[in-house]
Amino acid sequence: MKRARSRGRGSVFTPSDFLNVAGRASVDQALSRLVKSGKLRRLAQGLYDFPKVHPKLGPLSPAPDDVARAMARETGSRVQIAGAQAANALGLSTQVPARNTYLTDGPSRRVVLGKRVIDVRHASPKHLIAPGSAAGTVVQALRHMGSVRAADIVQIAANRLSASDKKTLATAAVQAPAWMRPALVLIANTRTGTVDG
Repeated sequence: MKRARSRGRGSVFTPSDFLNVAGRASVDQALSRLVKSGKLRRLAQGLYDFPKVHPKLGPLSPAPDDVARAMARETGSRVQIAGAQAANALGLSTQVPARNTYLTDGPSRRVVLGKRVIDVRHASPKHLIAPGSAAGTVVQALRHMGSVRAADIVQIAANRLSASDKKTLATAAVQAPAWMRPALVLIANTRTGTVDG
């Protein structure tokens, strides 16, 4: 419980996050006791959270990104938001997808939390460019929106990405499909705040 508290309310974790404290059987028993006592919540098999509690609404759902990252930690894999969610994260779309989709180099898994679906899908390395980074989010948004919206993505991403993210994007651009590379290179080479808009 001390570890969960140190991560704060809203944190999501799996038994493997505690294996440096005790063995798997002991961790599973401790988590089970904490769920029964109402201190932690079991979201799905092997997935728990220390929920944020709203005074009127009660326990709130965890952030989908936190759930996906916890699942990736469990399998030692990397994860990246994809599709409509990536476009939404960059402000290219106001539509909030009901299904949160992530790409991973680990196993696929789906978790249903009330009305929200979190889909973690195994993807080939060519679809996982700079996973877990803002640069990776730009690549996924571009893949989702297509070449028709590339200019919009360049405009937003060039102003949003830090110098470090742009460096990551410049390095990752060679892995991207040929149609994407000019947009990615343009974003990477634009100094923040120099794009007209």
